[in-house]
Amino acid sequence: MDNQDTIQNTSHAPLPELKPQSPQMPGNKIIVLIVVLSLMFGSVGGAAGSFYLLKSKQGQKLLYDGQAISRSITVNEDSAVIDVVKQAGPAVVSIVISKDLNKIPGYGLSPFDSDPFFNFFYGGSGSQNNQQSSKPNVQEIGAGSGFLVSADGLILTNKHVVSESDASYTVITSDGKKYDAKVMAEDPVNDFAIVKIDIKDAHYLKLADSSKIQTGQRVVAIGNSLGQYQNTVTTGIISGIGRKITAGGNDGSEQLSGVIQTDAAINPGNSGGPLLNLNGEVVGINTAIDQQGQLVGFAIPANDAVKALDSFNKNGKITRAFLGVRYLILTKDLAAQQKLPKDYGALIVRGQTVTDFAVQPGSPADKAGLMENDIILEVNGKQVNEDNTLTDLLKDYNVGDSISLKVYHKGDEKTVNVVLGESK
Repeated sequence: MDNQDTIQNTSHAPLPELKPQSPQMPGNKIIVLIVVLSLMFGSVGGAAGSFYLLKSKQGQKLLYDGQAISRSITVNEDSAVIDVVKQAGPAVVSIVISKDLNKIPGYGLSPFDSDPFFNFFYGGSGSQNNQQSSKPNVQEIGAGSGFLVSADGLILTNKHVVSESDASYTVITSDGKKYDAKVMAEDPVNDFAIVKIDIKDAHYLKLADSSKIQTGQRVVAIGNSLGQYQNTVTTGIISGIGRKITAGGNDGSEQLSGVIQTDAAINPGNSGGPLLNLNGEVVGINTAIDQQGQLVGFAIPANDAVKALDSFNKNGKITRAFLGVRYLILTKDLAAQQKLPKDYGALIVRGQTVTDFAVQPGSPADKAGLMENDIILEVNGKQVNEDNTLTDLLKDYNVGDSISLKVYHKGDEKTVNVVLGESK
């Protein structure tokens, strides 16, 4: 019996069996019976009418409730963002970068100041400029963002925000107060830096487990947009996870892997600010934008920041595990083109200059006997490939850890044990 037959068969119940009644009935009993039946059918009819009327009203109520639910979702979502801003905003800071412009070579000099002819005949201003250059001419040259991660003033930001050693840094909190800031540590591998200000009982943010984020999840970004709009709030979703990008700036470029892509507007000046979930926890640190696209921004996962902070709290600096090889990730196309024996792994290669060694002298890789043209296939049993680069896999380990590498060396595969060093 198919489903259709089953539905049809169970759509109504069987009729009750009728019992024969006496053919004669007294008149008064007939009248009573009629009254009783009238009352019964009246009650049934009234109940049925009330049922359908109630059902109709309930249907209208459900429809109304449906609209109310829709509005409630919108209101709750807006309220959630507002709550995040109220909760996290006080912990987000602006970082102002200042420099003595007179210390920048060539700044403030007339093109004739270095010409003795003009100085002699026209009373050149060389000596005057020398006097002026001895006086500080400190001006703001840039700005970024950061956020407090401890009550005693530790601030997490991007390394590229505070990378200039001859600059001074001022932190402005959300209430407008200014603090002199000191750069405490810079990450040798990732775009992180830790800054300290003298403050007590500061409001600070918690770092979430960024491994649990999902594409489509709503997020909120807060930062010093364009260096002049403090604590600007933008919202969007997580557009992608595990991206690999090349982030460029005045100090060159660096490869960042495993980063979060978001369509929450991130503008210049937002660097170092938090990317927050709707619980007000930091899931990422805003670090870069794609200028060729609209609303394509990137943030470093919070889990990377957790490791940096743990390292700083333990060692007073941010340490990263170091192997000491220069490598190229192999793909099937590259392996076929170069006729290589493996189509995955990290091929150890030298750089373009004589000092760009394939294996850095004295490094853990050098001590373990790794050589140019070796291919590192696995790290502790995990395959090295496009999705899991050598750098990605080494992030899971600390300085001093011993790891096992599966290496293709001159036609043979071998296992090499390496004790990781510290990246400088």
